[in-house]
Amino acid sequence: MYAIEITNLTKIYKTRALNKGEIKALENVTLNIEKGTIFGLLGPNGAGKTTLVKVLLGIVSATSGSAKLLGENVKNYLVRKNVGYLPENHKFPNYLTGEDVLMYYAKLSGYEISKKSKEIEEYLQLVKMGKWRKTKIKKYSKGMMQRLGLAQAMIHNPEIIFLDEPTDGVDPIGRKEIRDILIELKNKGKTIFINSHLLSEVELVSDKVGMLNEGKLIKLGTVEELTTSKEIFEINISETLPDLVVKELKTKYTFQINNLKISLENANTDKVNKFMDELRKLGVTITSFNQKKESLEDMFIKSLTETKN
Repeated sequence: MYAIEITNLTKIYKTRALNKGEIKALENVTLNIEKGTIFGLLGPNGAGKTTLVKVLLGIVSATSGSAKLLGENVKNYLVRKNVGYLPENHKFPNYLTGEDVLMYYAKLSGYEISKKSKEIEEYLQLVKMGKWRKTKIKKYSKGMMQRLGLAQAMIHNPEIIFLDEPTDGVDPIGRKEIRDILIELKNKGKTIFINSHLLSEVELVSDKVGMLNEGKLIKLGTVEELTTSKEIFEINISETLPDLVVKELKTKYTFQINNLKISLENANTDKVNKFMDELRKLGVTITSFNQKKESLEDMFIKSLTETKN
């Protein structure tokens, strides 16, 4: 069973602003997320990411289509007992302490605990906030608020955890610690849905990534699938090719040379093998080769540019 099932989801907001009449925030989005995985949602501002999360959490209703969490329609409020949520720019009452916040949010989820419960200690220690449990929120930094926010999203032991910018305001060491926590949660069978503009963070932890633009799902796949170029292979050689050899090879292949690296373009496996065979016949030593990869950020920018064109 999928943890999250989205089928032909469309959300239209009625508005009088700018004489548009309506804004299509989501358009026929279909997406299935397997249990026990980390999914990263990407997209520029206004792409529909927040609307999608709000529909899944039952905060807004879809215009058409359907969405399910753990096999139940998102309109069934009971399913939210198994959902944790860390919103962006979350706020907690300044007069509460860290342990007060966890106790309060656990009870909101129908999970009764006391300040002495082992869960409060366990989750505060997990996010490195144990020594701050009795400190009032007004003394917390932005990074500490993020850590506590992550703990409150986990306190009632949910099956699905939605995280909106989970590492915002956290230092590099803290981001690494949060990534480790997310991977640990995944290994325990939890499903994690991350909405973030920090593409490097999403790239490091996500099993699968989806990209929204103008309400449409334009990319979906593993990080490996989305960042590996299917047409460019990079071949490293041990010595510089003579100009005559380069000229001869370019009559049959399209490639670029940068020092001792050859980028073979418009290539498939068969073409790469034939090209390397010719290099070997010429006595050229091949030290390594691989399919060219780009960062998730490069893919993101490239996809947006292609969509605009």
